[in-house]
Amino acid sequence: MKRTDYAGNITEEYLGQIVTVKGWVAKRRDKGGLVFIDVRDREGIVQIVVDQETASEKVTETSKAIRTEFVVEITGKVIERSNKNDNIKTGGVEIEAESIEVLSTSKTTPFEIKDGIETSDENRMRYRYLDLRRPEMLANLRLRHAITHSIREYMDDEGFIDVETPFLNRSTPEGARDYLVPSRVNKGEFYALPQSPQLMKQLLMTAGLDRYYQIVKCFRDEDLRGDRQPEFTQVDLETSFLSEEEIQTLVERMIAKVMKDVKGIDVTFPFSRMSYDDAMNFYGSDKPDTRYEMKLQDLTELAHTIDFKVFQDAVAVKAVVAKNLANQYSRKAIDKLAEQAKQNGAQGLAWVKVEQGVLSGSIAKFLSDKADAFVSELDLDENDLVLIVADKLNTANSALGSLRQTIAKEHNLIDSSKFNFLWVVDWPLFEWSEEEGRYMSAHHPFTLSTAETREFLTADGSSEDSDLQKVRAHAYDIVLNGYELGGGSLRINTRELQETMLKALGFKLEDAEEQFGFLLEALEYGFPPHGGLAIGLDRFVMLLAGKYNIREVIAFPKNNRAADPMTQAPSPVSQKQLDELHINTLE
Repeated sequence: MKRTDYAGNITEEYLGQIVTVKGWVAKRRDKGGLVFIDVRDREGIVQIVVDQETASEKVTETSKAIRTEFVVEITGKVIERSNKNDNIKTGGVEIEAESIEVLSTSKTTPFEIKDGIETSDENRMRYRYLDLRRPEMLANLRLRHAITHSIREYMDDEGFIDVETPFLNRSTPEGARDYLVPSRVNKGEFYALPQSPQLMKQLLMTAGLDRYYQIVKCFRDEDLRGDRQPEFTQVDLETSFLSEEEIQTLVERMIAKVMKDVKGIDVTFPFSRMSYDDAMNFYGSDKPDTRYEMKLQDLTELAHTIDFKVFQDAVAVKAVVAKNLANQYSRKAIDKLAEQAKQNGAQGLAWVKVEQGVLSGSIAKFLSDKADAFVSELDLDENDLVLIVADKLNTANSALGSLRQTIAKEHNLIDSSKFNFLWVVDWPLFEWSEEEGRYMSAHHPFTLSTAETREFLTADGSSEDSDLQKVRAHAYDIVLNGYELGGGSLRINTRELQETMLKALGFKLEDAEEQFGFLLEALEYGFPPHGGLAIGLDRFVMLLAGKYNIREVIAFPKNNRAADPMTQAPSPVSQKQLDELHINTLE
């Protein structure tokens, strides 16, 4: 029989009508002469009642036999519910069953299909198809759908063209490790799955599309964490002839539309702008969470006057003040913070408390003749805790930025109702890699340098104090609540400048030609000024859903070992398949 409506939509408007619903048995309760059955589908739950005195023998027997997660079809009359439930949409009615048909049976599920279950993430992923039946998981997917729908509407209205780019492409060194796909036809050669459609979307600009976008899968073989997956989705866009500010404005309006459509929130724009240097110096992060204060403070000048060798020898001395929290941190708790600072590269962590108007702590004895200046410089009050790192500037910023976040989370200093959008601008074009022992591109090798700093682009990048550190980029990241939501830049549009950029990154001319020859050639055929941005869709949905792991908003994610417990991927393949791909494996 045809379904009348979703179970979760059977409300008072159906009173007195005969309806048919189809779904899963969420709960069955036998109250003697009455059997109550909750039927669940994607829209919610409706209560079914079987009166064993008036119901047919078949309905009565079936109602006794069904169990949770059976798939059923039930027809009956909608009547007013005597014990109304105001917590659910259908709480004012119930269906008096006239027929019940079991469409499918179910084994006992490995966990209860309800919100707030207590089971391991691995178990949830092993039975993901059951996990997705839970209302909160379904809500996450519906939120994701609403966000992408809003984005597509906006892009269409703004004249963007949705173009698919290839998944099987050439491996190019753009940052993370590629996922490689062997070619059966071309022995010993490989495709790479795209880390992003970066080069393809740039080529679409020289093709004259002017405005391109795509909601696209990307792949990076890198270590995983809560906001990272090996395959992820981004909202990718590229434009011709727009300035940095025009691209940012376009993106702001898109985000404002999404926030209004999906959350009912009016977002004020233009968004705040913060330079990369200010973000690092005041927040210790290139993706600062501005929902709370506790900024990093520079103590270098004062510290160099203090008779303490560690301070006097340090390039930078930075501090963060945890206001009115000194009594919350024992020596053991501070030692834990010190260990965290060391994990972020610091050699150690100094600390001071203000207790009964007196400075105490690991370096208090060195401050005796500078106590007033120290208190004044940091604007200290009673019961304040000061954490200090003396090191290289980047190390001090990074270590204290991490501690800032930890303290804020531990003491609930963050207003979770806020959505603080922020542009981080004026980026360096290069960043020093300790592992590689050279400068690498901070974003990607196709980012346009500013005209004012382009003279330094020919410097040797094999030293950390190279002039390459002075080169600035037309680059911009959009940040939301301490997460990098997306990033973009203006791009290089001449072969000469692109070759100069690649040379600065250590590419020999012949290597550049081999890796990027198709792009270099295209740059000789009238390449327009262009730029764009990519937003991490998974992170965006995660933040709007109030979650802390993007697995919660992806239908079939991988675990932290980049594996799928449900399908057991990755998995071995037959020797025949390996032979066809000309691959030898070591036992």
